[in-house]
Parts: sequence; structure tokens; C-alpha cells
Amino acid sequence: MEADRIISLKLNGSEVIGQLGMTVLELAETQGVYIPTICHDPNLRPVGACRICLVEDERTDALIASCVTPIAPGMVINTQSTKVIETRKVVVKLLLASHPDSCLVCDKGNQCKLRKIASELEIGQFEFTKVRRYYPIEAANPFIERDLSKCVLCGKCVRACKELQMVGAIDYAYRGFKTKPATPLDRPLEESNCEFCGLCTSICPVGALSDKLSKYEGVEKKSVCTICPYCGCGCGIYLKVRDNKVMSVSADSTHPVNKATLCVKGRYGYEFINSPQRLKTPLIKKDGEFIQSSWEEALDFVATILSKIKQEYGSNSLAGLGSGRCTNEENYLFQKFLRAVLGTNNIDNHARLSISPSLEALERAFGSPAVANSIEEIEGASLILVIGANVAESQPLVGQKIKRAIIENGAKLIVVDPRAIKLTKLAHLWLRLRPGTDIALINGLMNVIFYGDIWDKEFVAQRTEGFSSLIEVIEKYTPDYVEGITGVAAQDIHQAAELYAKADRALIIYGTGITQHTTGTYNVLSLVNLVMLTGHVKKESCGFYQVGRQNNLLGACDMGALPDRLPGYQRVNNPEHRERFEKEWGVNLPYSPGLTAIEMVQAAKEGRIKGMYIMGENLLLNYPDLNAVVEALKSLDFLVVQDIFLTETAGFADVILPATSFAEKDGTFTTMDRRIQRIRKAIDPIGESKPDWKIISELATKMGYPMEHESAEKIMEEIARLTPIYGGVSYDRLEDSSLSWFCSSLDHPGTRSLHKDSFMGGRGKFTKVEYKTPAELPDEKYPFILTTGENLYHSGTGTMTRNSCGLSRICPEGFVEVSFEDAKILQVEDGEVVKIVSKRGQMKTKVRVTKRVQKGVLFMPLFSEEPVNVLTNQALDPVAKIPGLKVCAVDVRRADDQ
Repeated sequence: MEADRIISLKLNGSEVIGQLGMTVLELAETQGVYIPTICHDPNLRPVGACRICLVEDERTDALIASCVTPIAPGMVINTQSTKVIETRKVVVKLLLASHPDSCLVCDKGNQCKLRKIASELEIGQFEFTKVRRYYPIEAANPFIERDLSKCVLCGKCVRACKELQMVGAIDYAYRGFKTKPATPLDRPLEESNCEFCGLCTSICPVGALSDKLSKYEGVEKKSVCTICPYCGCGCGIYLKVRDNKVMSVSADSTHPVNKATLCVKGRYGYEFINSPQRLKTPLIKKDGEFIQSSWEEALDFVATILSKIKQEYGSNSLAGLGSGRCTNEENYLFQKFLRAVLGTNNIDNHARLSISPSLEALERAFGSPAVANSIEEIEGASLILVIGANVAESQPLVGQKIKRAIIENGAKLIVVDPRAIKLTKLAHLWLRLRPGTDIALINGLMNVIFYGDIWDKEFVAQRTEGFSSLIEVIEKYTPDYVEGITGVAAQDIHQAAELYAKADRALIIYGTGITQHTTGTYNVLSLVNLVMLTGHVKKESCGFYQVGRQNNLLGACDMGALPDRLPGYQRVNNPEHRERFEKEWGVNLPYSPGLTAIEMVQAAKEGRIKGMYIMGENLLLNYPDLNAVVEALKSLDFLVVQDIFLTETAGFADVILPATSFAEKDGTFTTMDRRIQRIRKAIDPIGESKPDWKIISELATKMGYPMEHESAEKIMEEIARLTPIYGGVSYDRLEDSSLSWFCSSLDHPGTRSLHKDSFMGGRGKFTKVEYKTPAELPDEKYPFILTTGENLYHSGTGTMTRNSCGLSRICPEGFVEVSFEDAKILQVEDGEVVKIVSKRGQMKTKVRVTKRVQKGVLFMPLFSEEPVNVLTNQALDPVAKIPGLKVCAVDVRRADDQ
């Protein structure tokens, strides 16, 4: 501590020192002195509401609230004087006087802070008259039970909702003895803007707020630290376990990403783990029906048929899909199996449908496929440009950090989206472009920045190349010209460009609204051009961050579950890279890049792919043009699906192999910001299911290629030997913290931010990018543009969330958003069932008439009771081979129309 910041005082008779700005409570905690509190929480601003933390300053004989009183020189603090104890007793007795006598039946039990403190103070019967407040128990929603008769008005729930979750769904209502925490107009939670994150229940010190899903389940026997299995944020969680069942989930308050908070999926989306629908035994299809089998029989059968196909038709007649849900170790072994055992590079994963344009564009421009920034840097940005990413619903922790940057740190926000998303309300500027016109808009921003002379000349000169080709392109993209293409007003383009270029720390956050286009790679390259033109990459909280739909999308790519890359993005057609793996694996590896995911579907339809092995991927709901996917699966001679549920894709399989969920195995996940983290086994496998890595190992051994890995840790050791970007990763180093690649050796600290001082490939490369219209535009027969996206309560197509009862109950069905103008023209009403028709198929869903979409544009969440991908288009980005899922032409018809 600096000398001018040190303060000396006495605490319970001992001379102690503290630091300027500390409260008395904080000082006491550093000295191991216990002071009881109810309203205090280290993650919240102190308010001194409960007064239980009173201590005495013997210099003045004054009682002070220790949680809000800063220490001062010469203080003489006594935390246990007679005056302190008697006053605390009075305060607690007053709380008990208005508190119900329901301890024996209250689910909070011995975890109740009021009960604990009353016991410590030896309070039994007391002299005050009991005056009860009775409120009906509110339990209509599936997650939170509110019994406000037990509320002690500590304010934790109100403060946590505002300060931590950045939602503000509740506040104090009424006055005096009738005061209580409530939503606006005291409506039920499900009718408010509550996001059911469960933070209020986790922070409530008494039984006023409780989790319905775990109510009366008893106390957990163990609590296991692991990582959330949903999006790419990588939040830390604890699984609370009893009798081999996950009873509840809590936040890891020490985790740098989420601290005390979680989203609704992270906290309540765990029911799928112990779902009765889980696959428990291997299944073999015989005469059109699935029959239970032993592992021995199932693996022998798979090994025999795969070997036969390989022998008769060659290695490239086989293909496999890895998974952004499985661990790094499992994706590594999966691609090793495809390459070393089956002899093919026909391997891909779900990243093909989301982040593949980023991998291609960033490597082309910077020499590295990785995004620049860590998630913690978001709060430090002075301007945030969110484009094509509904982060408040798809990655709520990213949305939370954006809100904190705006509300608490004064950052400005620009939202670029054709649809009104939750962040739009906080935006300083909303650019409501037409779907698929991102390149024109970005070129327009650069036109204003260049000709307005607000670009970073020094950065461009010293660290980039190809600048002249950029200027040739953007010259014609004047704001007026761009307005005609995008529908965004020229004056808004001017304002956005100036805000972005002049910001001290500007950060771009983008998602599938940028990548899921037939120009996806060039959309990302346009953003890269914008970043380099302004130099917004040379310091922390500058650059770009892509959000990812699945928990281990980047990890699957890191591990080589790609048709042209070995682990660590080493190219299959580079002899030096290939030789490293051939020596370790003891086989000659195929050198020609394989088929991408969508190309596999086409090849299966044409009969070129005879057999597929799919691990943890439900392509029947994820991939565009459902009818074409069904045709492809039916055309296969043999299909193996390895999953935790009998998914729609698994229904077409010849063999289904039951895998374990994240809660039943050890391993690692890698977040979208390159953070490698441990997951830990919390329960034993459900039924006879096995970890994916063990299934792959046993299958490889049966096919004559022994994979004798003892554990996931041993697999990581092999990964580190062969993958330079993971060279310094080990389970020992990951035990108490995470590592971000690049991490080349055991003494390397990892790399939190990239590109501040230099690019991996030398100079950053500007790319000449012209706007192209989407592959499919509206016409007379199909007059609407359909765009798709995420939903707060479901992840992707819902394989896990649909098997979590609470999430399914609060959002049981899909919908189509229609503007008021279009609803009037179509003569449809809110809640009416309509038929959505495209050139490829049709489906029925309910209408939501809303202001969120503009005239001529429809929106549907990916989760739906009928597959949305029956409508979408298979047209591909020519570089990354990602389908253009964000724009397709449709019509809206009455449900009974033929």
C-alpha cells in the first residue's frame, strides 16, 4: 500500500491498518473479524439498509453502519460492545416481529441469514408485538416463487437486478409498512421485462424468493465447478448434485466473465441433464425399428460397416460432423478418427453455419483466424458498434456488459440491425438497414471517414497494405447512394461514421447477422477494413468480437474439425504441418481438403457420400432446405449418430450411440475469445451412456487403430504436443484459472488481446469489397424477406432447451413477427396461425404483430414447433461455404390455404 493511502486505527483493541476508501466492514473482513449483515453483498453498492452491521466508534460513542462508513485515522472500532449487541438484537427482533413463523417449512432452512443471525444473538421469545404482512404466494411462472410475506426489505433483489443484471425489472413499490419489491404496476413477473435470470433468488437472504425447480429437493451433497454448456461466453457455474442428479445451478462468483450472474438458460436450463428422454443404451435399427443393443454389438456393427464402405468405395465416400457442444478433447479425437482411421478430410462442424466466414476473413486479413478481444474488454469501450447480433438474447452476458459500458461508464452505442432488438432502446443511433445490405452500409461509413479526413493515417501507413484498392471501391458509396441501397438515412450514416472514427476506444461486436449470408466472408472483411481504416485495434477495448451460438464452436475449429485444417489451423495440404501429425499418429494422412458440411449434404444426395458419422449435431433442424437434408440422409447407405437425445437427425440413423452430457465428463471448452476452460464431471453417466471421447477410442480400436487414452487429460497432453497455439495448455494450469491462446509453452501466460502491436501475418491487408444483392430477393409470388435469429429462452434449435421443462413452458412455441402495416394488408391478427411458404417448403406458426420488424420483413426464431429450415436457402458463400440463412423470400398465407 502507498504510504499516503494507509490509515491506522484500532479494531477490537488491536492496532490495524487499512487503505483509504475501505469501509469499516471491509477492513474487518480483511482482519478476520465477523460482522453480521443482511443487506450487504460484495458485488453490490452498499446502502446500509438493514442496520445489523452496526459497530461502535468508541471515540464518539456513536453507532455506525459498518458497510457504508469509510475508515478514518484514529477510529476506535468495537464490533462486540454491549451497546452494539443490544442494538443488533433490537434490529433483528423488529425484523422478526413482521416475519412469519414458518422456519420449519421454509425452503431456505439453515441458509436463511435472518435465522442464522437471530441464533447467533440468542434471540428466542421477544417483547415486541408481531405485526404480520400477508401477501399471496406468486408462482405462476416456471422459475421463481415469490413469498413477499417473508421479505425483510434488504433491497438486494432490486439492486442486483439494476446493478448486476442491468435489467431493472423490479423496484420498491408503495410506502411505509406496505413497501415491497415489485414490478411496474405490481404486475406478475411474467408480464414484466424480467428475464428470469434467477439472480434475485440466489441473492435473497431469506425465503422471500426461491427457485421453483429445486424447491424442497433438499441440500446438495456436492457442488462441482464447471462451465455453462450453452453459448460462447463461457460462464462459470456450480452444479449442485444429490443422488446423481443435478438439483440446481449457481454462478461461480469468482469467474471473470459472469461473476454473480447467469442468464435464464445458464441457471435454469439444466433439466436436460437428467431428462427421462436421455439416450441410455445403444440402438440399432432393425426392420425400421430401433432395438436396444449392447455396446459390443453396436460398435462391432459400426466398425464392420464403416470398414466395408471404405474398402468398397474409398475413404472419401465417408464423412463426419463434429460438434460445437462437445469438448476440445472429443473434437480432437473425432477428427483424428476421420483422418487416421477412415482416411478422409470430409469433416466439419456447426461453425460452418456461423463463424466460418470469420475464420476465413480474419486469417486472410491478419494472418490469424481469431477475434481480437476478450469479453472483459467490452466494458472499457467508449463506443460499441453492434451489428447483426441480438446479444441480449443470444449471449445475455455480452449484452449485460454492453449495458454496463453505456449506463455506468458512459459509452455510446450504435446498433445496426433490420429488427428492433433489446439494445435498440439504449442506442444513441439505430441504423435500420434492409437485410443483406451490410457491405453497402460499411462502405458508406468508410466513405464518410476517408473523405471527412478522420481516418488514422499513421496506422494505415505503418501497419497495413492494399489501401489504394479500398479507396477505389468506397469512392462511389456516398451516404446518398448508400441510403438508396440500405434504407438508412444519409445523415445517420454521417453521424455513425463520425462517432465511430472519433471514439477513443471503439469496439465492434458482430454475430450471425453478419456471417450467415452468401457474402458472409466479405461482410467480415468489410468490418476488418473499417477497423484498420480507423486504427481501432491498437489498444484494449478496441477491435472486434464475434459472438458464438454454441459453447465450444471455436474449440471445435481449434481442434481441426474442419475439412482443410488440422488442429491449430494447420493446413492439410501443407507437407510440414501434415508430417508432424503423421509421425505422432503413425499413418499417412490425406492431403486434399475435404467437403464442407453443406457440400456433404449435396454429395450424399448425389450418392458420392455413402456413410456419415455425426457427433452431437442435429443437422435436420440446423441446415437449410430441410427437404433436401431429408433426401440426403435417406440416400446414405449408413448413418451413425452419437448424441444425448434421439434427435430428429438420429431418427434417420442406422445406429445411435448414447453419449454423456457436459455434466458427466471431464474436458475443456474454448470460448469465442479464445479462453480455454476446464469442465468437470459432476455425476455418473446416465444409463449406459459414455463420454464421446471414450466411444471414439473404442470404435477406433475395433477398426484396428488402438486409441488407448486413459482420460481427457491425456488427450489434452497430445493436443499440446501437436498444436502450437495450445502448446502451453495443461490440466494443472487450468485447475484454478483459464488460458487464452496463443499459449505456446508451459511458461507462456496466454494471450488476452491480439493485434495491438502487430498482426500475425505482418501487415494487415485491406480487401476490395463490393456490395452484392442477396441470392434470393422478394418477388410477386414471395413478396416478403424472412430473417431468422435467436430466442432468449432457447439455444439454437432447442435440443437441450426443449428438454428443460421450465424453458419449454415459458416459451413453448415458435412464432413469426409481422409488422402492423403488413398485418393490416394481410388481414391477420396477433395469435392467428398462418402458413409461411418459400420455394423450398412451408410451415405453420402463430403471428406476432409487432413494431420490431419493418414493412416487408418477417422474423422467426430458430426454435419452433415446426422446423424453420424447411424455408431457408442452401445458396452458399463461395469462400466459407456458409449458407445465406438470414435472407430468403417467402409468402404469408392463411393456414387453410392450399
